[in-house]
Amino acid sequence: MKRALQSCLIVAGSLFAATAAQAHISVSGPAFAGATHEASFGVGHGCDGADTYRVKVQIPAGVTSVRPLDSTFGKAVLEKDAEGNVTAVVWTKPLADVLPADTNYYKLSLRFKVPETPFKTLYFPTVQTCRTADGAETVAEWVDTSGDHGSHGENPDAPESLPAPALTVLPPRAPGWNKYTVNEHVHDLSVFKDALIVWAGKAAYSPNPSTQSLIMTEPDTEVLTMIHPGTEIWVKY
Repeated sequence: MKRALQSCLIVAGSLFAATAAQAHISVSGPAFAGATHEASFGVGHGCDGADTYRVKVQIPAGVTSVRPLDSTFGKAVLEKDAEGNVTAVVWTKPLADVLPADTNYYKLSLRFKVPETPFKTLYFPTVQTCRTADGAETVAEWVDTSGDHGSHGENPDAPESLPAPALTVLPPRAPGWNKYTVNEHVHDLSVFKDALIVWAGKAAYSPNPSTQSLIMTEPDTEVLTMIHPGTEIWVKY
């Protein structure tokens, strides 16, 4: 099976183009475990026609050496706990710069040390404050870390949940085959969206439709749909 897939993988590497769904407040990634990552938070829109005035990004546990970047939006201010750890970064636009309508896209950046937690998702709960021309403020809380975004549960009248920006942590990699032991549940294999193929025992997965089709029709190979903690995998990039 692996020989049969080899030629397909070469083609897949040249043709595959990944697409990703973007939340209304997104964070650039992926990040690599133990490395320094520069993340950009994209604020796609304001609130009901009002311009974005303030953005507060909470820093998850394990993320260290946080250094924000001032932007044309406004200066960054750090919030810290009693031990001096950065718990949030707040960017506030000067009142004189607040626009009369929701017309602009904003990008806010910070640099930090990524924890040694490969295949874990880091959530950055974010509170967005918007302000109208007459001074009225509206708050949008992008704080849902459940993964079940937009669900109202058993109460259809409950407000729609807003997803927190989520950043996937990946292990360091090299071109070719990489061997990993996964210590997290991986239910969404799109974390391998730029890989050629992933093997776990006799099971395989590829983000490339042609390669995945071969996997599905090969009698000696199972389709990999999720990865459990403690699983050894081989990934080719």
